[in-house]
Amino acid sequence: MSLDGFINDRNGDLSPLYPDLEALRQTEELQESIKTTGAVIMGRRAYAMGDPVGFEGYEYQVPIFVLTHKIPEKVATGENGKLSFNFVTDGIESAVKQAKAAAGDKDVTVVGGANTTQQLLKAGLFDEIHLSIMPILLGEGLSLFEHLGSDMIEFERISVRESPATIDIKFRNLRG
Repeated sequence: MSLDGFINDRNGDLSPLYPDLEALRQTEELQESIKTTGAVIMGRRAYAMGDPVGFEGYEYQVPIFVLTHKIPEKVATGENGKLSFNFVTDGIESAVKQAKAAAGDKDVTVVGGANTTQQLLKAGLFDEIHLSIMPILLGEGLSLFEHLGSDMIEFERISVRESPATIDIKFRNLRG
């Protein structure tokens, strides 16, 4: 996300946050996440970014639980025995339950989607939040922390890592 809390610009473009996507794929933070993730929860919009390109080279080769109101008619390409798409239409709680069961003793990672992240935050259905902050101010766009209501959510800082492209911060949820 940008320094001012946006996860895309006013036109919905993500590219200002990922000037060198290949370099970001090689960061220690992402490589560690790939190793420790057993399942992914993804919002419908994040899933749609992989279609029609597909998910053949996707970092997370694990079951993906796509939170959606409507199952797409055509599933994106990339399912291979490790990576699979599971469409969850009955809410965030169900998506978390299914993803945890699939992940076993590994982590469930949430990829993309302000709406999905906001639902998890409001429901208290997360243990940690990891933020990769890019050194850019977008001024406008989609804010990650909108629509959370008036209840305070407290965190404890776990770690901070710096790289040339980002600052990665991990926080533990104190409410959960």
